[in-house]
Amino acid sequence: MAYSFSQRLTLAIVPRLTALIIRVVGATLRYEDVFAEDYGEQIRGDVIPGPTVYAFWHRSLLTCAHRFRGKDIAILISRSFDGELIARTVELMGFRAVRGSSSRGGASALREMAEAYKGGHRCAFTADGPRGPAMVAQAGPVHLAQLVEAQWVGAFYALPLNAWELKTWDRFLIPKPFSRVVMTWPKRILAEEVTLPRVQAALDEAVAMAEGVR
Repeated sequence: MAYSFSQRLTLAIVPRLTALIIRVVGATLRYEDVFAEDYGEQIRGDVIPGPTVYAFWHRSLLTCAHRFRGKDIAILISRSFDGELIARTVELMGFRAVRGSSSRGGASALREMAEAYKGGHRCAFTADGPRGPAMVAQAGPVHLAQLVEAQWVGAFYALPLNAWELKTWDRFLIPKPFSRVVMTWPKRILAEEVTLPRVQAALDEAVAMAEGVR
């Protein structure tokens, strides 16, 4: 993709600045994990060894970039200018950005995610990205789980209790310094239950769990 001079300048500056801000603000955040009663063994997703498949909502991306930093998690990012900004930022935070979406480069991106899974990595999808509708799951996590014959799919939600909510399609959340962040973990979806409605239900449950703590 060819970028204009102003775009190239933005790409050179904004990801580094954003990664720095995430690290500085993130160091002040206080995380609280909340597990569903039927979750099973209460091991957080950030310490579960790969390979695994996880889904979460796009609005939680910034908070999750700090919580799961430095773990070489493969995350699907759209092939767009905004996606390039996000990809460069998360790579600075220690993620592996896989480029593509349901509309652009989807098949090749899914194959790359499958290779990451087979290589032992945790694979994450912003289930409603890159353009929404907000909090409506797309089929990416299901397709990957079926392709690699994953044993289960996980879902989670990160809710900063003190945050700025942007007027964007996803109502993007920017946690304020020293905010408490509720991380919710619904029951994992076993292989035989992995369907798009089931992923949607798990993500909805994660949101409801977080709102219940507020």
